[in-house]
Amino acid sequence: MRSSLIFAASALLAVAACGPGEAQDSSAPAVTADGGPVEIRPANAPDQKPAFAGQTRAPLKAAGVEYQVQVVAKGLDHPWAIAFLPDGSALVTEKAAGRLRLLAKDGALSTAVAGLPAVDANGQGGLLGLAIDPNYAQNGLVYWSYAEPRDGGNGTAVARGKLVPGAAPKLENVQVIWRQTPTLASALHFGGRLVFARDGALFITTGERSILEGRRQAQNLDGTLGKVVRIKPDGSIPADNPYVGQAGAKPEIWSIGHRNLQSAAINPKTGELWTVEHGAKGGDELNIPRAGKNYGWPTITYGEEYSGKPIGEGITARAGLEQPIYYWDPVIAPSGMAFYEGALFPAWKGSLLVGSLKDHHIARLTLDGDKVVGEERIAVEFGERIRDVVVGPDGAVWAVTDEDDGKVIRIVPKG
Repeated sequence: MRSSLIFAASALLAVAACGPGEAQDSSAPAVTADGGPVEIRPANAPDQKPAFAGQTRAPLKAAGVEYQVQVVAKGLDHPWAIAFLPDGSALVTEKAAGRLRLLAKDGALSTAVAGLPAVDANGQGGLLGLAIDPNYAQNGLVYWSYAEPRDGGNGTAVARGKLVPGAAPKLENVQVIWRQTPTLASALHFGGRLVFARDGALFITTGERSILEGRRQAQNLDGTLGKVVRIKPDGSIPADNPYVGQAGAKPEIWSIGHRNLQSAAINPKTGELWTVEHGAKGGDELNIPRAGKNYGWPTITYGEEYSGKPIGEGITARAGLEQPIYYWDPVIAPSGMAFYEGALFPAWKGSLLVGSLKDHHIARLTLDGDKVVGEERIAVEFGERIRDVVVGPDGAVWAVTDEDDGKVIRIVPKG
């Protein structure tokens, strides 16, 4: 295991370019003093104003924690998600290779897990999110999302299967339990995070596929583009979903009006789902998606087209549409998130950790209930695109980096 010492600091490195459809701004983050706003670069849409104080540009609240980043595994092909199994090993998806790997506790990577259905690994598509069944110890089931190749295009799908570990790991009894509709021909905005709620329901985040045809459908109830979806583990529909029984509406829909959700986690204090979604040029949003609510895309947004033109009417608020509880402008290109409740970092307890692809860091958000009251950017000096963030059973912060030589990293206290 190779170890690189990384110290908490407010100085940030220059930004590298993102993948297609993700955060095109390449200006470098600036240094700020403790107590001042973390983000002091010009906004992409400077005429837009937040709906309430503290909705953006939170002050720097540094915890004063010294830590080190350890490289646990490397040589992965653009890893997208990591999920821990009860024995302390983990599963890792490789987006670009469409491959699932087992990561042993000593950092050794398995051969590709056999039994996956066909994956469309193009653009932002490939093998994506992971979730472990709450009853894994009894049933051995794991869940994954992926870009599914179809006649006429592709779409996000979710499958599950029984994991059989060993020298030649495999999946048995594989079933596709959910498919996004309609099918579109696009290599962008698949969403793909999977999160089990306390009641055993499975949340699925989706994207609206970026192209205009899909963007418009984020507001429609007859499809699942730009939605949060809620199903049972077998793919059936919970009876208390908000659109069950409504004519013309997909019964699996939980919330609508989203752009491309690549971060999702359950708040351990409230049990509610929290998400972060990619904005366009400006307007990455932190939301608490609630049943039957509309989060506005593309009618309202804190951002603009990559061309600099307004999105739709160029408005940020409208009656009946929900405001994000926080947003970034310029964007950080968020992917992966976790609430920290571990024992290794007492000063980080209660923080929300969000990965950044564009600015190569983990945003540590200080919360006061549902409000963001501080922000600190950690692991910046490591200099790689953070695709997923989880808290391991050891209390360390684990992440995967979206690179040709992708890595699994582990953040622990220094010393």
